[in-house]
Amino acid sequence: MVEIKAEPFSFPLKRDAIALVVIDMQRDFAEPGGFGASLGNDVSRITKIIPDVKRLIEGFRSAGLPVIHTMECHRPDLSDLPPAKRNRGNPTLKIGDEGPMGRVLIAGEPGTQILAELAPVDGEIVIEKPGKGAFYATPLGDILRERGIEQLVFSGVTTEVCVQTTMREANDRGYECLLAEEATESYFPEFKTAAISMIKAQGAIVGWVGSVDDIIEGIA
Repeated sequence: MVEIKAEPFSFPLKRDAIALVVIDMQRDFAEPGGFGASLGNDVSRITKIIPDVKRLIEGFRSAGLPVIHTMECHRPDLSDLPPAKRNRGNPTLKIGDEGPMGRVLIAGEPGTQILAELAPVDGEIVIEKPGKGAFYATPLGDILRERGIEQLVFSGVTTEVCVQTTMREANDRGYECLLAEEATESYFPEFKTAAISMIKAQGAIVGWVGSVDDIIEGIA
């Protein structure tokens, strides 16, 4: 068995049953004028991880392993958007409002799209999710079962919200989860640090944490 160097201990790779999940690397979270910036966040923290996310994606593609992308977005009629989510925090731009990149976090709008540098290629799965976790109200669970996936590598944003939520959902469903440390980020550095500590605590209670280089080397 190949083991990938990780914390709190080596990750036991199942080479034929692993997939990469890239969480919400969307324009609305990473570009000026998007939803993330409207909440007062420094989006440059997100764009700085693009090279590492890209390396990870290319590593999985080169190894012939599945790459799954997620996008947080809602239906144009907002029927899958709870009012509590839309109104919370009183942002300057609410989900569904018209912004510089179209309607905020609405399926099909320019701002909702995945960053060009990380865009899916033909054959890669794209999950549109209305919640923070990628299993809620999506076909992700069925897709993973059909493909015999047992392990998931995670990257994307933000570490403490959509990434950690999806890792916890996956953990509860029996998947072994590995977070690529340089390929995830938060608008708040202390939140990323805390999330990583929570994920790997108590013998990888949620999952493992490893480096992009070690993950690419392990799957190659």
